[in-house]
Amino acid sequence: MDSAQVVGRNVHRLRTAAGISLADLASASGISKTTLHGIEQGQGNPTLSTLWAMATALKASLGELLEAPPSTLEVVRAGDRRPRVEGDAVSARLLHRIRLRGTVEVYDIAIAESTQHSDAHLPGVEECLVLTRGRVTTGPAASPTDLSEGDSIRFDAAHPHLYRGRTADARAVLLMIHPEN
Repeated sequence: MDSAQVVGRNVHRLRTAAGISLADLASASGISKTTLHGIEQGQGNPTLSTLWAMATALKASLGELLEAPPSTLEVVRAGDRRPRVEGDAVSARLLHRIRLRGTVEVYDIAIAESTQHSDAHLPGVEECLVLTRGRVTTGPAASPTDLSEGDSIRFDAAHPHLYRGRTADARAVLLMIHPEN
């Protein structure tokens, strides 16, 4: 994907997550609606001042417009080598880094040996699940992932997804990340 397409997709994603129309972004940034439409379609080479105006209007950093977003699915297995730090009483292993501007809800969940299909949440909502006991299948409905105790997954919950318990005692910590409105 070339840089114009990356910028276009990022502008569209950030604008949609903020819940603002193309006309509203045009007004807030001082850039014509036609130009913004072209940028979102990946058909443009915006100047630095145009990029700054869009970033400011979207309350985003310049890097958020320029950098390809990370994958919307990230699975960490219990045995994966991840950054780790050791203290006198605490040992910590980094599972996921989640950029946040909004609210995080933290749930302790039990997952029965059945399947629950979840409809898409609002744009920008992510879910991060750390399996603390048992085995489950979860993630995007189109490509669910099997997890075992100690595994974790982070995915874009703005698409249909599912939870299926594989053992009777499955438990997890679920973080629902809601973007700022």
